[in-house]
Amino acid sequence: MAEKTDAEWQAVLNPEQFRVLRELGTEKPGTGEYEHHFADGVYKCVACGNPLYKSETKFDSGCGWPAFFDAIPGAIETRRDTRFGKDRTEMICSKCKGHLGHIFKGEGYDVPTDTRHCVNSVCLKFEPQNGSE
Repeated sequence: MAEKTDAEWQAVLNPEQFRVLRELGTEKPGTGEYEHHFADGVYKCVACGNPLYKSETKFDSGCGWPAFFDAIPGAIETRRDTRFGKDRTEMICSKCKGHLGHIFKGEGYDVPTDTRHCVNSVCLKFEPQNGSE
């Protein structure tokens, strides 16, 4: 996939989506459309349509953002993020390289992977399965 320019991304993303996906921003906690959304389906990258997460991996972490315990294989890439004096694992869409959020491990959630993918809602587009919403 050819890399788009900032101007090309700004033409397809709203300002908040651009700020988070392309400028490594974070939406305010508790404000996202998908934080308390639990319908059956697939969460895709809003920028490129890449399927990222299945609804069965979503859980209520109480963190203020949508949380998943695992991604669809090959859907995301990770890299070390040491901004703001923290050492975190950033996740990006494997297709368009948009910033999605961060991965945290060992927090004690009762999920199969003991991992929390903390995703900005603004990065996601939900596709319901069999008419659920």
